[in-house]
Amino acid sequence: MSRLRAILALLAAGLVLAACQPAQPTRSPAEIAAQAAAMAPADARLADLYSHACKACHANPGAGAPLTGDRAAWAPRAAKGMPALMTSVLGGYKGMPAGGQCFSCTADDDKALVRFMADQPVN
Repeated sequence: MSRLRAILALLAAGLVLAACQPAQPTRSPAEIAAQAAAMAPADARLADLYSHACKACHANPGAGAPLTGDRAAWAPRAAKGMPALMTSVLGGYKGMPAGGQCFSCTADDDKALVRFMADQPVN
């Protein structure tokens, strides 16, 4: 029983410490859009592919696509995993044309671009 109390005390202490952490600031839609417009992959080839095939929609709030770097918008998509995202990329999804109209993108390019835009791990 004392072991259980010790475990519960550690859990309670952890919850108290977690509650003391500052909350992540909420970004406005304008801030998210400005960040999306400014982002580009570090790799020059990917940056070129992104600017010609992805940026028009993923840096435009009116396009309906999740904005580049908007982790909250990408989180449910990332949770589905890379295979599901690649199905959407290759086949098109809602207003997105098949392949995102990136005719020179390889499968690895598509995955790298999705990871870049999602700004989080996607498995």
